[in-house]
Amino acid sequence: MARGQQKIQSQQKNAKAAAAKKKGAAADQKTAAKAALVHTCPVCRTQMLDTETFKQHFESKHPKSPMPPELVDVEA
Repeated sequence: MARGQQKIQSQQKNAKAAAAKKKGAAADQKTAAKAALVHTCPVCRTQMLDTETFKQHFESKHPKSPMPPELVDVEA
């Protein structure tokens, strides 16, 4: 049964590699998602992906507040 110990070591090594890969992928996905949220609403601090969504949000949620200058020229 010389192969038994090698099998156990191989399984442990593969489990460590899979855990490291899974943990690294989650961190990369989180940072990528965070980097994609580039626009922040000055009233409620909600983060949005693009200017069109930002303008729609601002018009629907904050109609009485003055429009931020970066949204004036955007067509939603």
